[in-house]
Amino acid sequence: MNPEVNTILEQAQTVFNHKPAVENYTGLVHVGVDLGTAYTVLVVLDAEKRPLAGRYQFAQIVRDGLVVDFIGAIQLLKKMKAEVEADLGFPLEHAATTYPPGVPLAEVKATRNVLIGAGLECSQFVDEPTGANALLNISDGAVVDIGGGTTGVAIVENGKVVYTADEATGGTHFSLVVAGALDVPFIEAEKIKTDPAQARMVAALVHPVMQKVGSIVARHIKPFDVKTIYLVGGSSSMLDINEVISDMTGVKTVTPTHPMFVTPIGVAMVDQ
Repeated sequence: MNPEVNTILEQAQTVFNHKPAVENYTGLVHVGVDLGTAYTVLVVLDAEKRPLAGRYQFAQIVRDGLVVDFIGAIQLLKKMKAEVEADLGFPLEHAATTYPPGVPLAEVKATRNVLIGAGLECSQFVDEPTGANALLNISDGAVVDIGGGTTGVAIVENGKVVYTADEATGGTHFSLVVAGALDVPFIEAEKIKTDPAQARMVAALVHPVMQKVGSIVARHIKPFDVKTIYLVGGSSSMLDINEVISDMTGVKTVTPTHPMFVTPIGVAMVDQ
């Protein structure tokens, strides 16, 4: 993986939910929106496609790739858009967005309508693996998106996505295991799951779920000559998950820094 990918992701970490990277910016922008099962992300890149500003927030407005809270999604995206516009000092007019592989066309349109409802022209629709690879820029390998509700697997050959699959098991399942094991509410489990101080304990609790993710990946990559697996999505940042997947697949597994931002930054890169 190109080291430049991690540099861009580190830059994103410094501007998300903070002040823009450049004050009084007046150039061209590229905007991406990722309506995830666990987190909604809005990212703005500058003319050189470097992170300029952005917001992300936990919100359960999507389930298994389907928008289940249409009004809530619009309200949240409107709020995030207004905050970023206030930071930048100019309006955002368009954005590209993603959809999970295999989602019905009607649901893809629903995502587009969320953007329109929030005051954004939808410039591009791309599937999540294609969006992620706009940043990763890999020629061959497997992109595995461990999202809030599902694990998506995409095979890339010669720079093109040639196969996709999406199965239930993701961050929500990790949180449910933590909630049950510790007898705490789901929201509290989400906080525990993402607390670096408790990462070792959480990894031990959810190890069987990691193995389930590994078995999904192993099954879908089996027919292909995959030399490297690239993990993206928020749950990919969990301690030990790349080692578990590598052990179960026998394939080298790489996790970029801040993997939750890979797909939204990638989709922003295709915004015109």
